[in-house]
Amino acid sequence: MRIFGRLALGLILLLAVLVAVVLVRTYTYQPPGLADLSGVKVAPAIPVDVAQAAQHLSQAVQIQTVSHQDPADDQPAEWEKLHAFLQVTYPAAHAAMSRVIVGRNTLVYTWPGSDPALPPVILMAHQDVVPVTPGTEKDWKHPPFSGEIAEGAVWGRGSIDDKGSLITLFEGLEALAKQGFKPRRTVIVVSGEDEEVRGSGAKAAAAYLKAKGVRAEFVIDEGQAVIADNPVTGGRMALIGTAEKGYATLRVTAKAPGGHSSAPPADGGGVVTLSKAVVAIAGHSFPMDLRGPGADMLRTLAPKAAFPIRMAIANTWLFKPLILKQIGATPSGAALLHTTIAPTLLKGSPKENVLPQDATAWINYRIAPGDSSAMVSARARAAVGALPVSFAWAAPPSEPSPVSSTTSQGWKVVAAVTQAVTGAAVAPNLVTAGTDSKSLQVVSADVYRFQPMDFSLHDIEMIHGTNEHMTLKNLAQAVQFYARLTATAAQ
Repeated sequence: MRIFGRLALGLILLLAVLVAVVLVRTYTYQPPGLADLSGVKVAPAIPVDVAQAAQHLSQAVQIQTVSHQDPADDQPAEWEKLHAFLQVTYPAAHAAMSRVIVGRNTLVYTWPGSDPALPPVILMAHQDVVPVTPGTEKDWKHPPFSGEIAEGAVWGRGSIDDKGSLITLFEGLEALAKQGFKPRRTVIVVSGEDEEVRGSGAKAAAAYLKAKGVRAEFVIDEGQAVIADNPVTGGRMALIGTAEKGYATLRVTAKAPGGHSSAPPADGGGVVTLSKAVVAIAGHSFPMDLRGPGADMLRTLAPKAAFPIRMAIANTWLFKPLILKQIGATPSGAALLHTTIAPTLLKGSPKENVLPQDATAWINYRIAPGDSSAMVSARARAAVGALPVSFAWAAPPSEPSPVSSTTSQGWKVVAAVTQAVTGAAVAPNLVTAGTDSKSLQVVSADVYRFQPMDFSLHDIEMIHGTNEHMTLKNLAQAVQFYARLTATAAQ
């Protein structure tokens, strides 16, 4: 009995020590790797004519720069119309900046700084928008290309993505130019033509800038926003993307003899083989882990979160499996922590009573930083084992971007201006979709992805969806952001 008593006492003492360690680490926890922003002198606010900005965004929405999957369906004249609109609407900004067109319709503006030794800053916003799904027009509260100003917002396709950024960026630049602002640091504006489909315009701009020897202090583009109901803290948080996932689509093909469906082979034929391969690949998912910008977000938000979340993040050595289970319980949460696998397209026989001679599946991957397309291919091959299928990339894969700094001067400026304009605390995060800014990594080590607008998680559903609209409050906030960011970075 004495031995069991000593053992019980030892376990109690061990548990007490464990609890003490967990509590001390929780109450003293500070997120690692973020810079002190107190040294950044943020430029003052500017007057904003919200009604005028809304009219300008409304006019831009009415210009149908729609990027289709087949370029033959595009309307090139709409891009020309948008270019002319920008020139007429923002004369002071155009007088201060030079402009070149690269690719087919990509705009590159340069506002020369007085000190050419300073690395420039690059501001981005693309011109094109996605189509409206045929048959859904009646579901819109206001016609999708009307640009109607109603209910405290500008309505229409592109009002947020990304003409909202393009117009508010130019509103900010026009205001600065009218005030006689003279930048010390050169300011470059890149507006891609086809971000929604190919991104060839941004690639052309990157090649143009690289050939000119440009090495920028930082680049900022769309990608993240201020989330009003961030699930980690429950409150407002400005999330700035410091990296974005890679993109790859793997084509998996099962060959078969084909023939008449009245006499199917014993193994079921190519469709059955392909089905087994797809199920095997999808079931062999990449493991989730606390690494990269997604994990950085959790670590940064932890001090502002409820006690259980803060305790778990401060003690990942103990609670990591629980964290991964909790965050990975939703598709959006899981996407932050690993490479995702999504079978999206299937092709078999051209007729219902014909056995296919080949069956093909397309599997889309969003590749997390730290992984690669080579790892994707190897994992898929390992998953199918001896199944008789072949693999090929549907197009050359796009690898994940490098992770930008959260201690550099570029980060300090972007984060400080974000806090000053939005009033929200800032955290890094991972962009799980794609942006034009990835192409600009060749001219800057620091690429940030952020739209200075407030959204709830529900609001985000309207982007690329139905009833896309920009509130006047977000409109004013975005104009302030771009003006003050430009003035702060270039002063």
